[in-house]
Amino acid sequence: MRLASTKTAAALCGGLLLALSVPASAAVDAKLLDMLKANGQITASQYTELQAELAKDQKEKQIAQQAQQETNEQIAATAKKTNDLSVFDQKLAWAAKTQFKGDVRFRQETVKIQGESNNGGRDKDRQRIRARLGAYTEINNQVDTGIRISTGSSDDARSTNQDQDNYFNKKSIWLDLGYIDYHPDQIKNLHVIGGKMLQPWVSMGDIIWDSDINPEGLALTYKYPLGSSAELFGSLGNYNLKDNVDGDGVQFRNDLRLTSGQLGTRFSVTDNLKMTLGGSIYAYQNDQNSTCTSSTTPCALAVNGNSANEQFRLYEGFAQADIGGLAVPLAFYGQYVKNNDASNDQDTAWLLGAKSKVFGFNLDYNYRDTQRNAVVGAFTDSDFANGTTGSRGHKMKVSYDIDKNFAVGATYFLTKADYASRTQRDANTNTLQLDAEAKF
Repeated sequence: MRLASTKTAAALCGGLLLALSVPASAAVDAKLLDMLKANGQITASQYTELQAELAKDQKEKQIAQQAQQETNEQIAATAKKTNDLSVFDQKLAWAAKTQFKGDVRFRQETVKIQGESNNGGRDKDRQRIRARLGAYTEINNQVDTGIRISTGSSDDARSTNQDQDNYFNKKSIWLDLGYIDYHPDQIKNLHVIGGKMLQPWVSMGDIIWDSDINPEGLALTYKYPLGSSAELFGSLGNYNLKDNVDGDGVQFRNDLRLTSGQLGTRFSVTDNLKMTLGGSIYAYQNDQNSTCTSSTTPCALAVNGNSANEQFRLYEGFAQADIGGLAVPLAFYGQYVKNNDASNDQDTAWLLGAKSKVFGFNLDYNYRDTQRNAVVGAFTDSDFANGTTGSRGHKMKVSYDIDKNFAVGATYFLTKADYASRTQRDANTNTLQLDAEAKF
């Protein structure tokens, strides 16, 4: 009897091991149990117990398989979504690397020129707007580009202002910037810029260049660090002003062009005194042909006070001292310009100024004296002395930030001008500008 029980137990164990070790289906496992019961190797209670265990095991396997299937589906869906997002991101990569910047300015301007009648067209009491919008994109690690549009009553390079006039008519929009900036990884701080660009040179005043002028051509800028508290900076450029100005063939050599070069340095004298020093040259080619031939043909360069048939090769020196450690920040700046190709001795200009910030008010003052042929009349500051050379006087500016990116300000030009008035020399030419400006 004991031998039979031992055999039965051995058979039962063997059957169970077989059932558990063979990866069979539920039907096969159930058939095996039926065979063990039929052979008397397991009792009815054992059969019932094993059947329940088998059902439980099969259920757990089904749950595990279902969970694995769901996991696989989730992995596949996530992979597809990630791939879809990757393609989407690639298509919109330019948007992620593009910044939109702009500003809107409202201005009340009053211009009074001595010797001009109130309705003579040169005295002004007007409201003006300026709106600019630019998109600046990082194409890759070495290439940036910028495009900006702007308002303007004409294509005048010196102004983006638009008079509020003419019965609510729509205002013109112009291309103000369009350039590519290549800065190779191999040469840090080198920029090669082509197109219509922001001024690539450093300006310490606006005797030579009105701040709204954006030159067109090819330029290189470079900065070279000299330790932790000093650097050299410089720029070279060639800019086209008028194609084939002399009418003698279509070669590049016959174009009216500007070649510029600048070299300067910034350094710290002490912890509270920082200096900027530099010099520039602005040389024009074929400017002897840039003259007025009729009242309807605009002069390219010699305008706004310049003598007729004037030529230009400008040499500039500039400096700025930034002083810290005081109750308020303080900076002094200046520039000196000489036109080496002037036809007479009216060939120099200079400017001295100071800047500070007091109780939240930004303050800027300068005095200048610009002789008739010292600078190019087409490019000098359009607001000082009504945009003419042969002028001298004061510029006073104050602004206040009311809130983030929103400021109000006032600028007053108290000047004497030889060519702003059509009736007299040394005429008082005064301008008041009241501004509200929002940036984004």
